[in-house]
Amino acid sequence: MFAETLKKIVDNIEGGIAAVIMGLDGIPVETYVRQDDKVDVNTVAMEFSFILGQVRKAGDSLQVGSLEELSVKAQRLFLVCRMISPQYFVAIAMSSEGNFGKARFLARLATPSLVAQL
Repeated sequence: MFAETLKKIVDNIEGGIAAVIMGLDGIPVETYVRQDDKVDVNTVAMEFSFILGQVRKAGDSLQVGSLEELSVKAQRLFLVCRMISPQYFVAIAMSSEGNFGKARFLARLATPSLVAQL
């Protein structure tokens, strides 16, 4: 169900490693891994699910609107997290040389399809 959409996203990004749909509770719904990297995308997304929850709460308390997206660039990994519902997000992991803009674009395009599958 979700796997085909995640595969399409990751396989169309230069440097794409994996994607996961996860709840803010840290429980993964679906994962797709293209490259067998040493980074465990489920663990990475689980750790960032807490951060997304905190950023979301901060946005609500500051009345700046709901959280839509959060990106993290580390030495070995680029992570794009996009909220697809109030409780779920999609996280796309790519190499640090990956195409960040395309990842954001494909995540945004895939959001309606992912929401329909929830």
